[in-house]
Amino acid sequence: MNDWAAPIIAAALFAFLAPGLLFQMPGNESPIGFMNMKTNVISILLHMLLYGLFLILLLIILDIHIYA
Repeated sequence: MNDWAAPIIAAALFAFLAPGLLFQMPGNESPIGFMNMKTNVISILLHMLLYGLFLILLLIILDIHIYA
């Protein structure tokens, strides 16, 4: 029995937190840009920080497991 929580959560967060896909913080013209598919270095670093914090929250603190 394998625990699939880590790869599924990591892939989903990576897809949804890609800068410019759903939202971008900080945006180019405003604090939050939605679906503009443009990015900058500050936005990449902020999304990277959020990605790491969400992974820690979901995998370590909440200890989520999906067995298949």
